[in-house]
Amino acid sequence: MSYRTQAALWVAQRASAAVLAVFVVVHLFTIIYAVRGGLTGAEILERTRGSVGWFAFYSLFVLAVTIHVPIGLRSVCLEWLRWRGPSRDFVLILFAAILAWTGMQAVLSIYI
Repeated sequence: MSYRTQAALWVAQRASAAVLAVFVVVHLFTIIYAVRGGLTGAEILERTRGSVGWFAFYSLFVLAVTIHVPIGLRSVCLEWLRWRGPSRDFVLILFAAILAWTGMQAVLSIYI
């Protein structure tokens, strides 16, 4: 793999980590605030349903996870399993697609 590709993966991993740090804090704060306020799961869903803001927030959350996790697993596969080459990258791209698909299904369920 070229130095440029490795550098791009490194930047994508770090950038997605920065996004995830902010999004996880907002997500957890929102959950704690809602639960302490006495909201039930149904009441929370009533408030999020149809909200473009929450849809955008969680869509970006899913995108960041879809970028971050497979890149991290790529390193784990190399270091722990000594797995390298096109088969590893294919499996990780497939895994990223599954993350994106299932994540967006969850996002759509709170929007629609």
